[in-house]
Amino acid sequence: MHEAQLYTGNPDGTTDCRLCNHRCHIADSRAGKCGVRVNRGGVLYSDSYARVSAENVDPIEKKPLNHFLPGTLCYSLGSVGCNFTCEHCQNWQISRAGDSIGTLPELAPEDAVKRALAYGCASVAWTYNEPTMTFEYTMDMGRLARKAGLGTVYVTNGFMTEEAVDALAAMLNAFRVDLKSFDDSFYRKVCGARLEPVLASTKRAHDAGMHVETVTLVIPGLNDSPEETDGLIRWVVENLGPDTPMHFTRFHPDYRMRDRPATPIRLLERIYERAKELGLRYPYLGNVGGHKYENTWCPVCGNLLIERTLMQGRITGLDDGHCRQCGEAIPIVRSIPPL
Repeated sequence: MHEAQLYTGNPDGTTDCRLCNHRCHIADSRAGKCGVRVNRGGVLYSDSYARVSAENVDPIEKKPLNHFLPGTLCYSLGSVGCNFTCEHCQNWQISRAGDSIGTLPELAPEDAVKRALAYGCASVAWTYNEPTMTFEYTMDMGRLARKAGLGTVYVTNGFMTEEAVDALAAMLNAFRVDLKSFDDSFYRKVCGARLEPVLASTKRAHDAGMHVETVTLVIPGLNDSPEETDGLIRWVVENLGPDTPMHFTRFHPDYRMRDRPATPIRLLERIYERAKELGLRYPYLGNVGGHKYENTWCPVCGNLLIERTLMQGRITGLDDGHCRQCGEAIPIVRSIPPL
């Protein structure tokens, strides 16, 4: 058993978890909303520590991250558990912890870093389920990864506390966050969460110096109104900056949300074009293989900088971080200094 961090033990044997914004008050022998942080005798434990449900070597663009070590491989790990209950979850088999934790193989942090290096990866990512739920494991592994010169990535829903963001700041390079909607009622009804803590943690990650890219899955009839998407884009431009990559991805029916059609590609194109009008320099479309809006274009001269095919990036128009045609500096993370 691995004791959790970011919790308070109480005299009555309960514990108060401070990892995510549910801030669960957990009775003895019970788990928090995530299903993986368990109170045993007044001590909170991380039951999913070093338990791995998925292990893959992916192009970094699959996260998706388009401005972080483009064209490189990323060692990706998932576990189980989530603090959201999204009706459209694409990884629902592992987002609910259930009784599967004890059956999962264990992978020690140092062994995971060795595998990442052996596979020729430039970074490690915690993904597939919500990585905040394996906070202690990611912290231990992340420190080792950074010392080995690897970049570190969270693919997250962003519902962590600001205290958790502060703890991650010295270790975590990239904060790839889902901004699922710009409407709190969507978060409450569809995800079982709230919007404002996600915005707060995303802003805090940006202010702490992490590389931030956002992803919004555009669901017809739920979060696709011009008023909502405009509001979201404006928030990103004003709080994270106009150079922040924003990904607008195509919805496909899944899990408990099979009653809605796939997102029309023309709708995504309109959001992309509107983002440009609102001052965002690097919007992207996702889940639309082969579309020109998956590529990176120079915002000044329109030169093709990075071409993407099958979620793999190929640098075509960049020299030393600048557009080869007009010399514009392009905000891309090209290397990671070791700790």
